[in-house]
This record gives sequence, structure tokens and C-alpha cells, in this order.
Amino acid sequence: MSVPRGEIFGFLGPNGAGKTTAIKLFLGLAHPTSGQASILGAPPSDLDMRRRVGYLPELFRFQDWLTAREVLELHCTLASVARARRRTAIDDVLELVGLRERGDDRVASYSKGMQQRLGLGVALVAEPEIVFLDEPTSALDPLGRREVRDVLRAVKSRGATVFLNSHLLSEVEQVCDRVAIIDRGRVVGGGDLADLLGRSTRVRIRLAEASPDAAAIAARFGRVEQIGALTLLVDGIADAKTPDLVRALAAAGARILAVAGETPTLEERFLNLLAEPDDAAADNR
Repeated sequence: MSVPRGEIFGFLGPNGAGKTTAIKLFLGLAHPTSGQASILGAPPSDLDMRRRVGYLPELFRFQDWLTAREVLELHCTLASVARARRRTAIDDVLELVGLRERGDDRVASYSKGMQQRLGLGVALVAEPEIVFLDEPTSALDPLGRREVRDVLRAVKSRGATVFLNSHLLSEVEQVCDRVAIIDRGRVVGGGDLADLLGRSTRVRIRLAEASPDAAAIAARFGRVEQIGALTLLVDGIADAKTPDLVRALAAAGARILAVAGETPTLEERFLNLLAEPDDAAADNR
């Protein structure tokens, strides 16, 4: 698995697939029994590389008695941010995560969502070249998730790489350039998100009247699901073949009311990959 620089990369898989373990291996927080990893061209044990990396774990706690600014000041120190630019860095990241007005409040007064924002700020305050985010929107409402998406796009726009582990596939679909899907510690699919979702297309065809031959004709072009007597759903048909399907149906006497193309969602693609046998999944890598 490789992650291009300057992209938002989605790391997906069911519970227990190994997502968090993989991130810990990348960051040197756990040690592999075999295999190798390289982050920014260096092994996970390289301290200079670690200074260029941000990390938001899935489970974290900050000291309740500290203010947000004090938490960020501490992490600026740990990340060796120059003292002269710490205040600006803290102000900028508080603005970025929507906590500018609450920066002097103690963490104890923060809601779970605000603490999640602060955790995101901690991961970004040193302006890392790559940031690992483990479920960054898990405690946020829909508005908060949208704001996090905006933050991730802003991080990408400055040239940094975002490695995003999330269960919210709709969020990943909106923000990621590329994904990898893992199951039981193995990559079972992935690549450019547009290509992954565009490998198969569904076409929904509405007929004016029932046609006993329509389903058999459509089955020559893809997998067919008949919805009632008047609607056919043809799955796995290439875009270029849709006109041929329509012509074949019309030539057989079917009266067509509407034809609509549909692209599978990331969730559907995700579930299909997990349902495939191991050897079939390997072909999708």
C-alpha cells in the first residue's frame, strides 16, 4: 500500500480489520513481526520524521485543568515549534478548528465534540507534512463533520497529506482522493476513489408496460434485478453499453419510459469487497 503526498487518503475496514494497529505500526507505537513501513521516506523509528507527523488517536484525553491554549503550547514544545512562532501557530489552529473564542477555557468545560476539535488542533499545530487521523469525526454532529471536512481540505491545500481512518463512509466519499480497504490485516481493494466507484454502473429502466422478454435481454448486459413488473435494475454495465441495451430492448418491442444511470456508493462497494472470496478480493487490489 502506498499513499501519495498531498492527498487525503481514506483507510477503511470493518471493526477488527487492523486499521488502528496499522497506524500504530506506521508511527512506531507498535512493532511489526514482519514487513516494512516508510513514512516520508524514513522508517517509523526515525525521530526527525516523527517531528513532521501529526496524530490524532481514536481515544485520547487532555488534562482537564489546562486551557486549550496550554494544551497546544505543550504540544508545540513536544514538536519543537520555535518559541517565536508558537503564539501565531496556536491562534491559527484555534481558528482553523473553530475554538478561537474558547481558547482560554479549561478542557474540563469542553463538550466531547469540542475536545475532538482540540485533538484535531493538537495534530495540526506544528504544521505536519502528514497527519494521521483515527476517527476524527466520531463525536461530532453533522455541522461539526462538515467543518472537519473543510479543515481537511485546507490541510491538503497547503500540500500536506491526510491519512484518514473512518467508519463514516459517506464522509470519506466526500473528501478523499484515494482509499484502501482492508479486512483481517490485508488490503482487499482500493485506489483512486473515482476509479473505484466507477468500475461498475447501474442503469434503472422504467417500462411503460410489462415485457416478458425485457429481463432476459437486459441480462446479456449485466446482473438484472426486476423491481415490480415495470422497472429493471441492471448492475455492472459499462457506460458505453447503455445505448446498446436501450436499442436491444426497443427492438424487442419494449416501451421505455425512462433510463437513469446510477453510480454505486462507497458503502456498497465496501460491502461488496468484504463479501468477495479472498482470491477475488486479491484481484481488486
